[in-house]
Parts: sequence; C-alpha cells; structure tokens
Amino acid sequence: MLTAVDRYLFKLIIVPLVGTLVIAAMLLLLEKMLNLFDFVVNEGGPVSVVWRMLGNLIPEYLSLGIPIGVTLGILLGFRRLALSSELDALNSVGVSYGRMLKVPYMLATLFALINFGIVGYLQPYSRYAYEGLRFELRSGALGASIKVGEFARIGERTTLRVEESFDEGRDLRGVFVRAGSEDGRSLAVSAARGQFLMTDDPDIIILRLENGTLVHDPPGEGVPRVLSFALHDLPVNLPAIESFRARGGANLERTLPELWQLMRDETAMADERTQASATFHRRTVQWVAMFVLPLLAIALAVPPKRSSSALGVFLSIVILVTYHKVSEYGERMGAIGRVDPLLAQWVPFALFAALCYWFYHVLAHQPGGQPIGGLERLFARITKLFSRLKKPAQKIGLVPETLLGEVPDGAAEGAAGARVN
Repeated sequence: MLTAVDRYLFKLIIVPLVGTLVIAAMLLLLEKMLNLFDFVVNEGGPVSVVWRMLGNLIPEYLSLGIPIGVTLGILLGFRRLALSSELDALNSVGVSYGRMLKVPYMLATLFALINFGIVGYLQPYSRYAYEGLRFELRSGALGASIKVGEFARIGERTTLRVEESFDEGRDLRGVFVRAGSEDGRSLAVSAARGQFLMTDDPDIIILRLENGTLVHDPPGEGVPRVLSFALHDLPVNLPAIESFRARGGANLERTLPELWQLMRDETAMADERTQASATFHRRTVQWVAMFVLPLLAIALAVPPKRSSSALGVFLSIVILVTYHKVSEYGERMGAIGRVDPLLAQWVPFALFAALCYWFYHVLAHQPGGQPIGGLERLFARITKLFSRLKKPAQKIGLVPETLLGEVPDGAAEGAAGARVN
C-alpha cells in the first residue's frame, strides 16, 4: 500500500525518469541516423528504409537508455527534495532513507523486468531484422535508386544512364541502355524518354522507351543494324537475389535461453561456447545492475548543506558510462578467451555494486555523511579560484575603477604639467 509520501516521491521521480529515458534514446538514434543515411544513399536504396532500420535499433538503445533514465530520474527527484529541505523534514519525522527506497526500488524492479525482456528476447529478433535490411540493401532486394548522370547496373549485363529524372523517377529523360547476352550479342539504345513498368514475373521488368535509336550488334556480322523507333519495350532480367541467412548467425541474434543451450552444448566448438558465454553474462549483468542503481542515485542526489552543487548529476553519468565501457571491454576479452567470461562481467559488477552500497551507507548511516564530500570541496575551491581570476585587476589605484569618470583632455594635460613641474 502506497502512502502519501510514496505517491509524492513517485510524482517527483517518474517525470524526469521518462523524460531522461526518451531523450537518451533519441540522442543515440540521432547519432546512428546520420550513419544510416550515408549507408543507404551509398547503397542506392530508398530513403524510407532508414526509418525501418532505426525502428529495429530502438530495443538496443532502450537497453542502454533505461539505466540512465532510472538513475537520473531517481537522482533528480531526490535532489529536488534535498534543495527544498523537504528531505530534512522527512528525516526529522522518522522517514529514513531506507523507507524512502521503496518507490525507487519499485520503479527499478519494473524497468529491470522490461530490460530483461528487451536484452533477453526482443533485441535478438530486432537485431536480426536490422541485419536483414542491411543484406537486402546490399543485394538490391529493396530496389536501387538510379543516380542521374551516372552509369548504373539495373540487371544482369544491363547498364543504364539517365540525364534527367522527373515525377520521383517515373519520367526519365535522355536514356541510354546497353544490354548484352551470353552468346555475345549486344544491344545499345538511346531514347528521349523512358519509364519502368512491372510485369507478372517478379524477376523481369519492362523499360518502355520513346523516340530513340536502337543499335543491334549480332556476333559474326560486320555491320550492326540500326533502328529508329517511336515506342520500344525492352525487357530487363533482374539478377537472382540470395536469401538471407537464418537467425542465430551471430550471438547478438540469440535469445538468453538459446545462448544458455549453446554454452552447454558439448558438440559445439570451444570458441562458439566461449563467445556465447561472454554474451550471456553481459546481457544478464545488464538487467541485474538495475537493482543497485537506486543506491547510487540517492547517494549522489543530496548535495552538501547550504550548497546547490550539481556535481552528483555529472558524476553519476560518468560512473554509468565508465561501467558500461568496462562491461563491453570484458565481453570482448571474454569472447576471445583472454579472461573467463564469468569473471569478466561479475567481478566489475561486484565492484560497482560495492561502490554504490558504500555511497549509500555513508549518506544514510553516518551523521552528516557525504560520500563525495571531498570532491564537493575540491569542486568548490576550483569554482572560487576561477571566480577570482575573472575579477578585473582594479586594485592598482586608490579609487575603484567603477567610480572613475571620464576626464576632459585639457584637465588631463594640466595634471600632467603639474606633475612635471
């Protein structure tokens, strides 16, 4: 049963939590979007596929954004309590830090289960769909955009060049086509206009040309045949598209139960079992780490008395990013066999959990305890030093510079003459 204090804490935490989670996921997606646009344009695919690829990356980025969102949501909520002295009021009436952990741990448990579903089941399928789209772009299964003024292969032994394109590619101007066959025959066509048409056969399309010239060069004949036409349909055989591999070609595409089975499969190669173990432990740590984040967030949310320093917010992001990079490095080292995959993930997690608990213990159980008090004092000294450097050097004269007015030229010359005399 939630009390009035629990409901109040929930309102303070949920808004920054959701906002931070959305912002973190959007920033990660925006960074990837630029690379995807370059990739799709270079492969000649439709731009609309970028949004499908980004959609398949959302689960992966949510698994990274959820820990950041939960940590900053709890931190900013308790920071607001501390700055408004409501935290001291709650402590004075007997509401301890341990009692106030109820709502943060409810939210952390909820998002830990969501993160477990993402990294354990949803992310492998979305990653496989993302790799499938990359494969289809490279193979041409999604279609290829023809760049104006450049030669492009639109089928087997068929080259096309277009001078101008209108109506989103439905109206082509200045068309040149060269097609060859297995027996050595070649066909070159130039036309004023052209248009692609679909057929019942998915492996064949029709290029309808208007007002052009056709040059047919059969083998064994010295003189090619030339034909002028008003309308000519040129069939184009599309190349056969290789089917994409089955899911599970990479460990990122396997669910947690599939990774566990591969780890225990004695018939699999040792390298495969090691890589599966590294990925399994990394994903497990990702959602288990959610249960220590409330301790870190509350410990860094409370600034020193009579201070509004935001050093705890900055430090929390640094700690999360550092731990994430250490975990990634441990996965790579475990996958290549340099470190035991279990130790590569759980030893850093144990150190991270111990650090979070120590931060919370200092704040909650030591009178006047401040886990980052030394850093806060150092930060305050650096701030004072910079503020002193910014002050103008106005101590040369006896009168402050702000009280000095402009002196007329004549008066200044007279003063200079008096000093010389």
